[in-house]
Amino acid sequence: MSRPLAGPQGLLRTLNGRAILEALARSGPQTRAELMSATGLSRTAVTQVLRMLEAAGAVASAGIDRETRGPAAGRVTLHPRLGFAAAVHIDHHAAHVVLVDARGVVHAEEHAVLPIQEDRVEQIVALVDRCRGSVKAAKGAIHLAVVGIPGIVTADGGIRDDLGPDGGAFRAALTASLGCPVRIENDVNLAALAELTAGVGGDLASFALLLLDDGLGAGIVIDGALHRGFSGVAGEVMYLPQTPLPIGAPIVSDAVVGDLALGVGRDAEATLEDHLEAAGRGDEAAIRVVAEIGKRIVLVAGSIGLVLDPEAFILSGTAAHPVLVDAIQRVADEYAAQLPLRFLVSSFGPEAPLVGAVDEAASALRSMLFTRILTPTPKPGR
Repeated sequence: MSRPLAGPQGLLRTLNGRAILEALARSGPQTRAELMSATGLSRTAVTQVLRMLEAAGAVASAGIDRETRGPAAGRVTLHPRLGFAAAVHIDHHAAHVVLVDARGVVHAEEHAVLPIQEDRVEQIVALVDRCRGSVKAAKGAIHLAVVGIPGIVTADGGIRDDLGPDGGAFRAALTASLGCPVRIENDVNLAALAELTAGVGGDLASFALLLLDDGLGAGIVIDGALHRGFSGVAGEVMYLPQTPLPIGAPIVSDAVVGDLALGVGRDAEATLEDHLEAAGRGDEAAIRVVAEIGKRIVLVAGSIGLVLDPEAFILSGTAAHPVLVDAIQRVADEYAAQLPLRFLVSSFGPEAPLVGAVDEAASALRSMLFTRILTPTPKPGR
């Protein structure tokens, strides 16, 4: 005869409480019956846990369900005053800030061009404050921030650039100014996480996301998990050797695009987007520029493919422009007999890093809040 499952009541309440909180975060307001179905808990267990969560200020009434058959039932939801997280994406030109709750719902967003040589921390804090000012319940309730940046991010949150790691100075300054924990992440990695969680990468066990902005970077997912590398360098494909480029020369950058344009008689100051639009209109010189960039991206993918053999490559940022996607596919078809490469287009385009930051911020906020809500307050000693 099997023995019934038993365990400390405090642990069971914690597990049951987390199951209900996760269900509310995932699916929004629900009735007790819906929570029973979502969690597998009995009506008594759901009722007891909800009573505990209401006392802790974690859940609140969300009105009456009048759509289902039978007696009307009250719905509950995560309490709107639980607080928010800030999701931030900084590129070389601008910053974008989003205020998100534990359900992943966006409540406010602000965007601004970053003036040259001005303090990035001050600019980000100003954008966060503007978001808070537009959401009444958000005043004083920012619990954490997830910040995506271009460049290498070390395991301790430092930023590595041509001058070396900053030792976490940026994160420390932003943490002090915002008054909450701050997590720094590489923006291409965040884009890859967005595709893995809610995009075209969701059905892939492995893929490499190639994001083209001012430069080219890769976000690598292996066996369903992001691969950052030992020191955060994984995915820095901008300088992979390519013949006839000299060792250490960038494969694609604003300067490279300018040089390619100059070589075919086009304006060296024009942006890659300008060349892509011109190529789409049939401009022969622009088509040559785009074809060369497409070839370089395919060679990068080939180098990655020979080492990691991912299921697919996801094109993101400017690489997702239809004209460049076509150019990449044409080159890939030429090499298909030697090395088949599968290319997909990002579900989120240029917004992928910000989408990833929002998802990660909401997930981190849930973990922080749910642990705080379900951790018993120590009783004072006698």
